[in-house]
Amino acid sequence: MKIKEKQRLTKKWFKDLQNLICKNIEDLEKKYGSRKKFKKNRWKHGEFRIIEGEVIEKGGVAFSNVIGKFSKTFAKNIPGTKKKLNFWSSGVSVVLHPNNPKIPAMHFNTRFICTEKNWFGGGMDATPCFKDNKEKKIFHNELKKICDYHNKKYYPKYKKWCDNYFYLPHRKEPRGIGGIFFDYKMDKWEKDFLFVKDVGLVFVKLINKIIEKKMFLKWTKKDKETQLLKRGRYVEFNLLYDRGTKFGLNSGGNTKAILMSMPPNAKWE
Repeated sequence: MKIKEKQRLTKKWFKDLQNLICKNIEDLEKKYGSRKKFKKNRWKHGEFRIIEGEVIEKGGVAFSNVIGKFSKTFAKNIPGTKKKLNFWSSGVSVVLHPNNPKIPAMHFNTRFICTEKNWFGGGMDATPCFKDNKEKKIFHNELKKICDYHNKKYYPKYKKWCDNYFYLPHRKEPRGIGGIFFDYKMDKWEKDFLFVKDVGLVFVKLINKIIEKKMFLKWTKKDKETQLLKRGRYVEFNLLYDRGTKFGLNSGGNTKAILMSMPPNAKWE
């Protein structure tokens, strides 16, 4: 399959996935009794959508398709840029900061990047404020199930990658309960693309499974304070360590779309 066709198919999927995720979140708002919907923000390389709802206090779902050139300094870390600095990238990125502190913040992204090489990357993780072993088990069981369906080696490898990645060295603590993370996935394109699509569909399933279960639970002012402190950790990670943030800012991405991952408010001790 020619690279142009691969780009067309991935771009279409990421747009479709953006629509599917937004619809599911708006349906949850509706079940809760809220009429809140996503506001669309179009720019020359895609569209990012923001919701400020009653279930999701701040959520962002961004689709992007950026074509350009890396700077020589940044390109040193990117495969397939020795001869040319040109790149093509497309993907969807999601961050959900719930209003109820008992619901974990959820993050997801998948992307397809082309230089002289081409590969998939992505993953998802959850950041709860309170320990819930049952929820953690549900989350990881779903991820293991879909990984095992494609390759029994994926889950242990991608879980470990996620645990190592979503870690704050200066705090000596993980960001949340982990998930899966993968990058530079360039095995067989058709199989990799099927895996990436299934990962997206599992995230939609987990949105419904985890959020709907807890969105009617009562919470206190003290619970909210705990959530605000946890959000502070989220900000620290995204600004200091997150590769997606760095990639977006170094590839001509939309600053508002990149920083939509920030929570609506946060606190520090």
